[in-house]
Amino acid sequence: MNALIRTKLSLMMFLEFFIWGAWFVTLGTYLLANLKTSGTQVGVAFLTQSIGAIVAPFFIGLIADKFFPAQRILGVLHLVGAVLLWQASSMGDFESFYPYILVYMILYMPTLALVNSISFRQMQNPSKEFPPIRVMGTVGWVVAGLTIGWLNWEQSGQLGLTFQMAAIASGVLGLLSFTLPNTPPVKKGEKTSLGDLMGLDAIGILKNRSYLLFFLSSIAICVPLAFYYGFTNPFLNELGMEAAAGKQSFGQISEVVFMVLMPFFFARLGVKKMLAIGMAAWVVRYAFFAFGNVESGYWMLIGGIVLHGICYDFFFVTGQIYTDNLAGERYKSSAQGLITLATYGVGMLLGSLLSGVVVDANQTPAAGHDWQTIWLIPAGIAAAVLVLFLLLFKDRNALPGQAPVMQPEPEEAVPVTSFSA
Repeated sequence: MNALIRTKLSLMMFLEFFIWGAWFVTLGTYLLANLKTSGTQVGVAFLTQSIGAIVAPFFIGLIADKFFPAQRILGVLHLVGAVLLWQASSMGDFESFYPYILVYMILYMPTLALVNSISFRQMQNPSKEFPPIRVMGTVGWVVAGLTIGWLNWEQSGQLGLTFQMAAIASGVLGLLSFTLPNTPPVKKGEKTSLGDLMGLDAIGILKNRSYLLFFLSSIAICVPLAFYYGFTNPFLNELGMEAAAGKQSFGQISEVVFMVLMPFFFARLGVKKMLAIGMAAWVVRYAFFAFGNVESGYWMLIGGIVLHGICYDFFFVTGQIYTDNLAGERYKSSAQGLITLATYGVGMLLGSLLSGVVVDANQTPAAGHDWQTIWLIPAGIAAAVLVLFLLLFKDRNALPGQAPVMQPEPEEAVPVTSFSA
């Protein structure tokens, strides 16, 4: 890959996640403070991500993989998205705001797969070439949060500007996309079934009892995850933390650090311990939020944010590796699609609905919230999932190099290779 293409792909990845981080982190605060919504409406707004995640496989499988070059679709989606975000910023109530953000997320979520596809198609050795490009996406998310904090938009009540900032970045990425390397459709003329699009051809992987438990745990753990995405920023702002969005970017920095350290931990701990540590981190994070404050308990708030690296990498990234090893070569893509649909689709949807109801039920007469009770609920959910997982999950490591198989028998060994495999 030449330097120009690498630069373009890095800028593409930076803008892709800058756009998302520019408005998504502070969405809950914007809705509660600017549009005077209920917590339930905040949850409904965040479940647009789940709707987009459910629609994305159909969009990619039916359109991007069959008819048009990926870079052109990416350009069109981001140009349309720029218009939708700008329009959303001018809406004065939730009823008029919601349709714009719903349509936007239906269009945006497929672009997450498109930027990966465009990147991989230009690479000879993705395992070495992709990480430096993908990490620019995390940098983009961090820069967006730091920018919001630096401009003091949260405290000054100007969070509507976050949508305009994201709209401008979306327009830039839309135009840049048409200059990216050509990435023609890979399945032109092929027939694709509904089951293929949803990853249902890999459904046999669920006949393995341990994987089924992991699969159900993944859905369940996304319920407390929705609490974090939807209400951390309103929580921190209500407590009086300055530049809360900027502080939340510490979570993405932590994610990068633990991603680098994962090969070290993975080789020594194995699948079960890695997944268990990830789930335990969710419990600790919400306990920190429940008992932290901006005075003596400030370290708990920062600690809860920084734990994002362990929460995400140790559970979700380990789960992706576990799925990849178990599914076998033929079902790798389908199995990843199935777990993504279950987590960001089903799990996050349930969590978004539940979190809004919980927040509304714990609103105090002084127009604040009983955050301790609110955060102890996802902590309890995560703890229950952790206990069941530790009791029931069997981590039967096969010898390194043994071929992964998708077996129906519950007692089949699940091979675990290194992180780089």
